[in-house]
Amino acid sequence: MKRVVLAYSGGLDTSVCIPVLREHYGYDEVIAVLVDVGQPELDIKEGVDRAKKLADAVTLIDARDEFVRDYLFPLIKANGDYEGYVLGTAIARPLIAKKVVEVAQNRDAEAVAHGCTGKGNDQLRFDAIFRATNLAVVAPVRELSLTREEEHVYAAKHNIAFESEKRWSIDENLWSRSIEGSELEDPAAHPPEEIYKWTVSQDAAPDKPELLQIGFEHGVPVTLNEERMDGVSLITTLNELGGTHGIGRTDIIEDRVLGFKARENYEHPAATMLLKAHRDLEGLVLTRNELRFKAAVDQAWGELVYQGLLMDPLYDDLNAFINQTQKPVTGTVHLKLSKGLARVVGRASPNALYSPAVSFDAKAETRIVEGFSVYHGFQSRMIRRSCE
Repeated sequence: MKRVVLAYSGGLDTSVCIPVLREHYGYDEVIAVLVDVGQPELDIKEGVDRAKKLADAVTLIDARDEFVRDYLFPLIKANGDYEGYVLGTAIARPLIAKKVVEVAQNRDAEAVAHGCTGKGNDQLRFDAIFRATNLAVVAPVRELSLTREEEHVYAAKHNIAFESEKRWSIDENLWSRSIEGSELEDPAAHPPEEIYKWTVSQDAAPDKPELLQIGFEHGVPVTLNEERMDGVSLITTLNELGGTHGIGRTDIIEDRVLGFKARENYEHPAATMLLKAHRDLEGLVLTRNELRFKAAVDQAWGELVYQGLLMDPLYDDLNAFINQTQKPVTGTVHLKLSKGLARVVGRASPNALYSPAVSFDAKAETRIVEGFSVYHGFQSRMIRRSCE
């Protein structure tokens, strides 16, 4: 029996893939796998219900805790970012692919499949994990160059019903919500307020600011306002708090892996606050040399994640360095939320590299610095004189 395991989302692309895998590729059994990384409960339910009608078997995997522990916490430690994008979709795809592979291996499948097109980044993120196995990789939408119109016709032919055509393509998980497509593909178009679900506009945000405290242990956020919380709850709560104040909207032109430029809109309140707080705490406890070098490491880490190359040995190498730097990153950061902004207004750590000697009121023998000052900028002065 030819068996294939499909990374299933419940949307048009992956739904159409199920009959295509049977009719065009000749698979006898199609297993749909939905991986919960924080999508809306309604989307999960609708996806499972639709998969039960279309696929031969359905597996739903709750991976939220693993997503936070093994993917988002390392992202926070690395100040995960790519051209202003907090890597929400990018960091989730390798985990989804990993779970699909596990199901395929447990069910003795000979192939794994995804519904990505040939234009975006996700195909590479799935393929990188899939191709690290001995399983065949099938991508029907990409391989058959199916257009959205052709998919709709095919779906209607197979009684695959969707309530209405969505104007935008939306991907949502615990860390971020991405919105693209329709008029948003025009870089000059102003995004309508209706695309946002997690955040209010700055104009609609409360006039009264809100203060909160985020506590970290070794680079990992563990408390909110001195209350210890698990990672999923902490991120969910911060999304709600930040969204109320209009925090965490990004509208950028992004360089995709394939070289295309794409206009992307994101919502990510918790990510905005946690990354800002973490980076600020690092500034208090890490040395100047560590901060300078880690900035380059963080950039390399973000690029690997964006490309979906978590299987690359360099990813483990970078994490080893980053984890070493996080040992002193313990403390509390105070944030002030107001009208779309999250500002750091205070921080404290038992490992602070902050000396009271810098105070204007501290008595010190400051003349000993004069010798250093004499030669500070010495070469620059020599060059200027020689050019006069």
